[in-house]
Amino acid sequence: VVARSCAGVWRRAWQRGGGCPAPRRQQAVACNARGGAVPAGKSGLAPWVPVVGLEIHAQISSNSKLFSGSQVQFAAPPNPLVSFFDASLPGTLPVINRRCVEAAVMTGLALNCSINKKSLFDRKHYFYADLPAGYQITQQRVPIAVNGSLSYSLCIDNKMSQMVTKTVRIKQIQLEQDSGKSLHDDTRSQTLVDLNRAGVGLMEVVMEPDMCCGEEAAAAVRELQLILQTLGSSQAVMAEGQLRVDANVSVHHPGEPYGVRTEVKNINSVRFLAKAVDYEIQRQIEELENGGTILNETRAFDSKLGCTVPMRDKEGKQDYRFMPEPNLPPLILYDAKSLPANMNHQQVVNIDWIRERLPDLPSVKRAKLVEQYGILPEHSFTLLNEDGLTEFFENVVKETQMKPKKVIGWILNDLLSYLKQHSLTVKESPVSSFLLADLLNLLEKKEISSTAAKQVLAELWKGEGKSPLEIVKEKELELIQDQKELEQICQAVIDGQKNE
Repeated sequence: VVARSCAGVWRRAWQRGGGCPAPRRQQAVACNARGGAVPAGKSGLAPWVPVVGLEIHAQISSNSKLFSGSQVQFAAPPNPLVSFFDASLPGTLPVINRRCVEAAVMTGLALNCSINKKSLFDRKHYFYADLPAGYQITQQRVPIAVNGSLSYSLCIDNKMSQMVTKTVRIKQIQLEQDSGKSLHDDTRSQTLVDLNRAGVGLMEVVMEPDMCCGEEAAAAVRELQLILQTLGSSQAVMAEGQLRVDANVSVHHPGEPYGVRTEVKNINSVRFLAKAVDYEIQRQIEELENGGTILNETRAFDSKLGCTVPMRDKEGKQDYRFMPEPNLPPLILYDAKSLPANMNHQQVVNIDWIRERLPDLPSVKRAKLVEQYGILPEHSFTLLNEDGLTEFFENVVKETQMKPKKVIGWILNDLLSYLKQHSLTVKESPVSSFLLADLLNLLEKKEISSTAAKQVLAELWKGEGKSPLEIVKEKELELIQDQKELEQICQAVIDGQKNE
């Protein structure tokens, strides 16, 4: 998002009546997971059908940029990672990064896409203040992958035990350059440009408008994020800008053409995505029911206020003046059948070779967890959604005699609750998988009670380096197994009562 100042954005928002509405309008749009969201109008006579499509930019995990040898590094000082080509010096030419091509092919295969053996590059002549060339190299006419699908699951009525699987169509995946970063200094009335990010390889995943609410959009993006991380094609860390989402939202009555859409740009959080989409649906419904019209415009989501605000209008056809990129030949890929016998394998990309090396995708991992450990399907989603939690769970299972169904309870109810309460990741947990396994072994052997086990766990959270057994002995939490000893204790209590 490039703007002169935030003040200008807000001024235009209020002038056009786009300021944040009263809290009553910030309610979430109901999402009927069984068949789609159809919020009723104020009159109750005509329901509304929301339509949501997504464009997702994922930064490719690569050591260098898409068309130059410049290093890719997050949070580097401004402008040391800029080659002559990135700065658009005369005479410099793009050289495509093989790793970026392979990552795009891998992602396309994982999303059930058809991989084009011949794809083309185009110039998008749109004003980029932070791209020295003044245009972006992308794939508009013939992208690297087309016609795919992504299956994702979401809860019905927020109940983990009731889940439904939905599918969104993938229109295309295209390779393109990222732009630089403009830093606006309103105090000095100047804009500074950091070109470290200019030219970094992106995959743009374009989803068809098959979703109907923020919950569905968030679930689809979260599943895509897991797939990208599993493949290693992108780290997809939204907080670092490695996954950015543009949401296209419109509403219409059943049986009518789609309404005018708005685009909410550069959403950098799954949670914010759900809120932005639901807010925009509600805003459009109320605008139309109050006799207004929806502008074809680009909006931004203000996470602090929980609303979208206008950025710029898109009335009229956008003329990006796409033209073939003259400095890049067509990108040719091969499979086992088309690969010439005398071809140097290190200089080509073999689709079948990549297909054979695809790892298990999240859906397959979940099925294996359910089958191998006998846990509930909804528990498998939680294990995969939390980074490192699956490995933690499996390490505990290996080291303990307790059944996996019991282990999962301790993992989800106790470990995960503590981590979320203290905003810690699994890797930052003061209780390792081996310590938890030792504790559960004591419980399984009936050396301690479940109440005592929770006391021990509370002590382990302090991170003082004590083992579960040491804490049990120190706190005298052992269960007494000797019947004679128990009889003596009981007799002593009875004798004490007699004396009184």
